Amino acid sequence: MRRDSFGSRFGALVALAGSAVGLGNLWRFPYLVGENGGAAFIIIYIVFVFLICLPIFISEFIVGRRSQKNAFAAFRDLSGGSGWRWVGLMTVIVPVVVTSYYSVIGGWAVEYLFKSFTFSFTAEAQSVIDTMFSDFTSSPWRPLICHTAFLCVTALIVVMGIKGGIEKFSKIMMPLLFVIVMAIAVYSLTLSGSHKGVEYLFRPDFSKIDAKSCAAALGQAFFSLSLGFGTIMTYASYVDKKENIMFQSTATAVSDLMFALIAGIAVMPAVFAFGLDPQSGPGLVFETLPYVFSQMPAGGLVAILFFIALLVAAITSSISMFEVGVAYLIEEKKMSRIAACSVLLAVCWSVGALCSLSFGPLSNVRLAGMNIFDFFDNLSSNILMTLGSLLTVLFVGWRLKKTEIYDEFTNGGTISANVRIFGILWFLIRYVAPVAVAVVFLSGIIA
Repeated sequence: MRRDSFGSRFGALVALAGSAVGLGNLWRFPYLVGENGGAAFIIIYIVFVFLICLPIFISEFIVGRRSQKNAFAAFRDLSGGSGWRWVGLMTVIVPVVVTSYYSVIGGWAVEYLFKSFTFSFTAEAQSVIDTMFSDFTSSPWRPLICHTAFLCVTALIVVMGIKGGIEKFSKIMMPLLFVIVMAIAVYSLTLSGSHKGVEYLFRPDFSKIDAKSCAAALGQAFFSLSLGFGTIMTYASYVDKKENIMFQSTATAVSDLMFALIAGIAVMPAVFAFGLDPQSGPGLVFETLPYVFSQMPAGGLVAILFFIALLVAAITSSISMFEVGVAYLIEEKKMSRIAACSVLLAVCWSVGALCSLSFGPLSNVRLAGMNIFDFFDNLSSNILMTLGSLLTVLFVGWRLKKTEIYDEFTNGGTISANVRIFGILWFLIRYVAPVAVAVVFLSGIIA
């Protein structure tokens, strides 16, 4: 049976960008900026994206497109059947785990989109809106229903295939997502006092930069670009051999970075305009912003647009993670796409249900001193994802032949620009990236 693939360059690009652009941009990036000193953090983040994370992204792209197979088979075949295949298996398991708890947050976005449509963010005290979030997450049933709805939408898109499902959805929703967030950013800048938020974002204060903030910046770059858990490899395996890896990778990184910056502009000026704390942490989106929407002119409409954007961003990432496991089941276990999606849906729902209930009925259950949700989040973000990135970049830099990497990156020497920069890329992949990833990995374990 012929393997599915992306139908166009633009389709591949928006799908890759969709994998990168997600909750990490709209939910995680603004509060990390708030916690780590604003503009100085952004500058460090940009340096890490292009100096360290882009070479890792390209490494994963090379593995996927070179093999034209799922992540497990890619490592197995390119290594000649050695023990590296177990790294491939890990890159299949990790996105399944991430999808499980990620869909819980996606479910929160579903709930808050519903609340915005019903204009639930009335001009109440912030404590009332804070209680609204805690009451929702601690409820046993409503978060489960939202988690289920989010996962079912994800599975429905993936079951339609690469060209007919993932690519078609990305072509429509990614441009819409950028337009919505840009519109919110423009509106946010018109609020009285918003200039303080702009200054906070773009006036550097390097006195606030320390080892912890640098590790946070590099960790966010990993999280946002979907490194270390098979999504880039899997999507790259569907990309035509004629496409330029450097262009596709750089365009994805730039799109992800621009979206994160626009998201920061959409959020921070509004936070400052209403005199709120920019260091609100993970509660920024679900506790602080609803209060902001309740206070601003036309806030009901802005809330609807924002939570549409949040939900779309979450889905574009979740379908890329879901596809990793689906590709494995189809190609290695010979399942149909419908059967593979059904199996994965059941697994992710079950693990996600435990994560969801860990804020309510299962809140007393502790794994390594954490609730179930935090345990899987910490295990994936701080250990498995960075370990996957480290092993991937070591595989490309030290296991694959340099001639193989050159051939894939330059399309057989036909792309002159890639030929000229290959030496720099090779140095970054072989020597710089492994050290940087090792630092993030160790800091994640120590933390």
